[in-house]
Amino acid sequence: MVKEPGGIAPEPTIDSLRSSLKGFARPDRRRAAIQILNTFVPYFALWGLLIHLVDQKVPLVWLAPPMVLASLFLVRIFILFHDCTHGSFFASQRANAVFGYLCGFLVFTPYTYWRHNHLGHHGTYADLDHRGLGDIWTLTVEEYRAATRGVRLAYRFYRSPFVFLGIGPGYTFLVTQRFLHQWEGKNERLSAAVTNLAIVAIAGAATLTIGFKAYLLIQLPIILLAGAVGVWLFYVQHQFEGVYWSRHDEWDPVKAALQGSSYYRLPKVLQWFTGNIGLHHAHHLLPRIPNYRLQACVDASPVLQAVEPLTIRRSLKSLFLNLWDERQGRLVNFKALNDLER
Repeated sequence: MVKEPGGIAPEPTIDSLRSSLKGFARPDRRRAAIQILNTFVPYFALWGLLIHLVDQKVPLVWLAPPMVLASLFLVRIFILFHDCTHGSFFASQRANAVFGYLCGFLVFTPYTYWRHNHLGHHGTYADLDHRGLGDIWTLTVEEYRAATRGVRLAYRFYRSPFVFLGIGPGYTFLVTQRFLHQWEGKNERLSAAVTNLAIVAIAGAATLTIGFKAYLLIQLPIILLAGAVGVWLFYVQHQFEGVYWSRHDEWDPVKAALQGSSYYRLPKVLQWFTGNIGLHHAHHLLPRIPNYRLQACVDASPVLQAVEPLTIRRSLKSLFLNLWDERQGRLVNFKALNDLER
């Protein structure tokens, strides 16, 4: 990096950082094919095992381990789906769209609808004046104080871990993403309709082969467990101690990527199942980097390595950080409201 007079290196800009990392934003057909094989083959094999166990009337407790494992593979399928929405998994955008739709059938998510919302999220995250598009409902302390009693109760209910990790995944993946009236655009409505029809077709085929009861017994736990993991990952990516948020006029894209997105350091096995999505600061810095290149990207970038990692233990504090305090520039919990009023 060229230094300014006096020997002080200038602050990196979003363009300079992206330029330094653009070599990693190259899809690799071979690596994509390997990921498809090592994700879908074991996922469908686990389904086959579960169908056999259910058919043999094995006690439910013995179904739990393969169900948990299948749910982790479904999380990984969602990461491939996510890459497709950014046009980064394959070089061909048609291939990204086709494969993205197929993944969407399995993760119960309309591809075009989610792509539209998620790309919008990438342009508005950490911006207090543009909240609500593909993110977690977050109020400032002052907004919470000014809200009606009903809104306060709804917000506390929504931010409860029992709700967003328990009820939330089922409501999101099984209910809200099934209804067409939420999407005004023609492409989003078509995406939802195609996905709904595919889910019905899969359920119908399962009913004619293994039986509807067996299908539900396997599918529901897998989608709900995977959904809970996915919601937690999405939540902690932008809701953690020390996170950056600002008003639009002061919004800094470099700070938003490096401080407004977590560097979630997971054990290697979980990092594999989650497709490196914990390296979220790198993903937001340059979203076109495929998941299979994110670790190499971080390893090559002193700027990305300098970000303080978020450990699993420290991330648990995020469960109780509920409001953004603009005066202090940090997330606080509901109990802090009393202290702030003194």
